[in-house]
Amino acid sequence: MQPALYHVPVMLNEVLEYLLTTPDGIYVDGTLGGGGHAEKICEQLSAHGMLIGIDADADAISAATDRLQHVKKKNILVHNNTEHIAAILREQHISIIHGLLLDLGVSSFQLDEAVKGFSFRGNEKLDMRMDKRQALDAASVVNSYDEKALADIFFHFGEEKLSRKIARLIVRKRELKSIETTGELAAIVEQSVGGKFAVKSLARVFQAIRIEVNNELERLKSILQDAVNGLTVGGRIVVISYHSLEDRIVKQFFQSQASTRIPSGDKLIPDIALQPALKVLTRKPITATAEEIERNPRARSAKLRAAEKI
Repeated sequence: MQPALYHVPVMLNEVLEYLLTTPDGIYVDGTLGGGGHAEKICEQLSAHGMLIGIDADADAISAATDRLQHVKKKNILVHNNTEHIAAILREQHISIIHGLLLDLGVSSFQLDEAVKGFSFRGNEKLDMRMDKRQALDAASVVNSYDEKALADIFFHFGEEKLSRKIARLIVRKRELKSIETTGELAAIVEQSVGGKFAVKSLARVFQAIRIEVNNELERLKSILQDAVNGLTVGGRIVVISYHSLEDRIVKQFFQSQASTRIPSGDKLIPDIALQPALKVLTRKPITATAEEIERNPRARSAKLRAAEKI
């Protein structure tokens, strides 16, 4: 495995600009991947600084370990899910951090390696687990969830308009034989929606199943709250998201944490004053430049938001 090919860091300069406030700080890369962002963060740190890299994917930890071999700055790589960030920091005897980076979604390697079952372009075992130690995988979702549950997942997590039709056909097909591969599932989706809309629907359905398998949205909410609790004053959270569901969660969380009041809803009753925890640094999300998109097309959908602890 080539570490450089595992993870092409998106909006690298923007991440460094928004994340790093002191070279002596402790920073957490909560979506380590192959270490693309982590490598550059480490290069900006002093001898007193530290990077904690976390990833649920064992292959990501391996690739990042190789990539960071030359880095002389202190770094600790942890095979775990970032939703456990509070416990991870306690284990390292760290009480505060100066920044957290989350580069959400799946890495280029995870999409390109068909054996991981994230992509609809191959014909491999349905898996989609970021962490192979967990029991629930994509095959379990596709073959055991009832029709309504599948339709709800496709609609809410994939924003797929033909969710009910796709779920109905999946249930019919699995009555004949279990659906075990990405190719089998892709063929069912294509049969449901027709050729004209197949690629977009495939992307939405596979995204929805991946989110369900890895509980991504609920984990994101938990991670953001724990990060605010662990940040020092002036510390920052930087999040790169790749679809509207993630971006909406980050936007709404930052807004709620930056709010100074709760409207009473009545002209005669004063609003409730709040002490904000964050200052939003990006009024609108930052997007990749045209030059970066040309080099790395997967940066096209990326949106970066940042906030600072106050």
